Amino acid sequence: MADDEVATRAPESDAHESPTHAGSSDERRPAMSEHCTTDRPTPNGEVPQGEIRQLGGIDVYLTKPDTYPSNPSKLLLLLTGGTGLKSTNNQIQADKFASEGYVVVMPDLFDGDPAPNSAAVPESETLVTSFLETFKLKAAETAKSFLLDMWMARHTEEKVMPILEKVIHACEGEFADAVGNGGGIYAVGYCIGGRYVLLLAGERTINHTSWTGAQKQPDEEAGEGQGPTKKGPYIKAGALAHATLVSPEDFRGLKSPVSLVCVEHDPVFPDEVRIAGEDAMSKGNLEHEVQVYPGVPHGFAVVGDYDDTNIKEAQLTAYEQMLKWINEH
Repeated sequence: MADDEVATRAPESDAHESPTHAGSSDERRPAMSEHCTTDRPTPNGEVPQGEIRQLGGIDVYLTKPDTYPSNPSKLLLLLTGGTGLKSTNNQIQADKFASEGYVVVMPDLFDGDPAPNSAAVPESETLVTSFLETFKLKAAETAKSFLLDMWMARHTEEKVMPILEKVIHACEGEFADAVGNGGGIYAVGYCIGGRYVLLLAGERTINHTSWTGAQKQPDEEAGEGQGPTKKGPYIKAGALAHATLVSPEDFRGLKSPVSLVCVEHDPVFPDEVRIAGEDAMSKGNLEHEVQVYPGVPHGFAVVGDYDDTNIKEAQLTAYEQMLKWINEH
């Protein structure tokens, strides 16, 4: 099957994908959706308007309002799912926010290594008519699962957070006007990128040997201690859609207001995680909002074409929810 055939298939049926059953061998394995690794068809006539360049030594997609810098703008980080920096749909999503007055920086969170595409996996709707076809299907699913496991092991927060720190530091220098105009940096995130919005919105106690190991060691002459230090929050406000790989612990220590776009019965952002997150935010008196969208697949909020008009309308509503939140904060 060709790559473009996979990219254009309709995964709406994934909206009700069953979660891993308790007691199975995969019970504790982090889950990722097909939508985290495969783009929807790009809407007709839409093409990216920005450019790929380096910022702080990291590849980023940069897109700006037409009137910038003559008119004041704000700085927005857009954090993607596994399809990454070179996804046309992700770039167009960034352009949409740029058209609303934001200088948008979309960093390559995965250092040139986006998640394995689903091209090797046959259509889930394919009629299996023989034992051999069943065997091939299971083998392909196992191979893809293995590739995703290996990919996730390469892109942990210990690798991703230093990338974000470098980009944020560079933004504070090159786009100081936009950062100052907004009173800080804003962030939106989708799928995997959604989790990093939570991490950027929180205050964390970090050991110098953890994910900040890429930075310099403590400077005793400058009065820096050898023990843990507090870092963050890095952003003024954030919005995230159908986050992936989130645990209840990711909601602890949140300091910046956040808006969540959630999918009803999302197998990769289970209800129990969402409810635990809502409880933590409420107990912490954190300003937040949570909207649950029924009848849509994980990944629906990212730019991409759907045949189902309900999903199309929900996609627009989710974008408006996220835009309104960052505009108001």
